[in-house]
Amino acid sequence: GTVTRLRLSRSKKTGGSKGYGFIEFESDDVAKIVADTMNNYLFSERLLKCQFLPPERVHENLFKDCNKMFRKPSRPAVRRYNRVRSLVEKARMTQRLLRKERLLRKRLADKGLHYDFPGFATQELCKNRKKVKTSKKRKPNVSLISQDPTPVCTPAVLERRKAAQVDDDAEDDEVTLRLPPASVNNAMQRPKKLPRKRPNLKIQ
Repeated sequence: GTVTRLRLSRSKKTGGSKGYGFIEFESDDVAKIVADTMNNYLFSERLLKCQFLPPERVHENLFKDCNKMFRKPSRPAVRRYNRVRSLVEKARMTQRLLRKERLLRKRLADKGLHYDFPGFATQELCKNRKKVKTSKKRKPNVSLISQDPTPVCTPAVLERRKAAQVDDDAEDDEVTLRLPPASVNNAMQRPKKLPRKRPNLKIQ
């Protein structure tokens, strides 16, 4: 069918598509056939949803400025959000976030909901706190040698001493090979196979 007008909805902040649009056909019958055919159609890993709108349900400003070329915004929302702010702007943003958090807690309290959550105010308190350096505790030198003048005989030390002895035995690099005696080799030898006797076939 013949398409008369087309409008693709886009975001005014980022310029990206919102995921829906409107198409106007010259004939209503063609529009109904297209809507029924393309509904639930898998396109680019997405499921299309198409619906026919009668002329009386179409808003008068639905296709307003549809013939104008779309221009991408010069200052998208992402760039505006990530820009470098001054100290005054940061203070204003902090006050705005704290005010919104207070209003949210007040609305929860008015509805009888006793819910406490770590908000932006808690994060600010954590940032302002001074970090206290904790000194690492030194472990006392525990002797594992039994020849020391005052050896420690706790169960944990005894277990570590046994483990150290096992590790010393495991590090032995000597390899010994023992060959079996000759009598065993003779007993293990298989008997020689005798050749098969072929029967003599006489042709009469």
